[in-house]
Amino acid sequence: MVCGVDEAGRGPVIGPLVVAGVCADEDFLRSIGVRDSKKLSPKRREYLANLIKERADKVEILVLEPEDIDAMRENMTLNEIEVVLFARVIEKLGCDKVYVDAADVDEERFALQIKSHLSKDVEIVSKHKADDIYPIVSAASIIAKVERDSLIAEIAEEIGDFGSGYPADPRTVEFLEKYYSEHGELPPHTRHSWKSARRLVKKKQQRTLDTF
Repeated sequence: MVCGVDEAGRGPVIGPLVVAGVCADEDFLRSIGVRDSKKLSPKRREYLANLIKERADKVEILVLEPEDIDAMRENMTLNEIEVVLFARVIEKLGCDKVYVDAADVDEERFALQIKSHLSKDVEIVSKHKADDIYPIVSAASIIAKVERDSLIAEIAEEIGDFGSGYPADPRTVEFLEKYYSEHGELPPHTRHSWKSARRLVKKKQQRTLDTF
């Protein structure tokens, strides 16, 4: 059984990190035209995600909320967090061989770190841009992206339109600054451990001090 694992939402300052694992027939995945989720329209991603869920042998989704990311960041790097999450999903998939999109610059090191967290021996094929190379990882990337997009839509309904949630997005920066100015704190679902969030808080607090 061929399995693949990928994530969505590694870099945003707002919203969860989602890791998905898929076990499915690769001929089927090729026949429906899976590819890197970033190269597909939202509508196409949703359509393919439904097909994958219907026909896959197994689909596992793990969601790590911002507050949990912050807690883990106290003792771990983001790469180390991904290692732990990938290992958890692989354990649930119960496969003997899995393809993963390498988060580490060293593909082999990423594979070995994942293996160190597994309860049984699993062959890990770790590659950069695996979501563009292997259909099974493309499928996992689609599932992860669609799940995260759904969660982001729910968050936007709760706190308002914040753009993409990425630190480089001017709409996201403007939203965070406005929210902090109005409420004296960062909005819910924000990753407080992100440098951009810490800088904003520090800047706002300094401005407050300067007024006294």
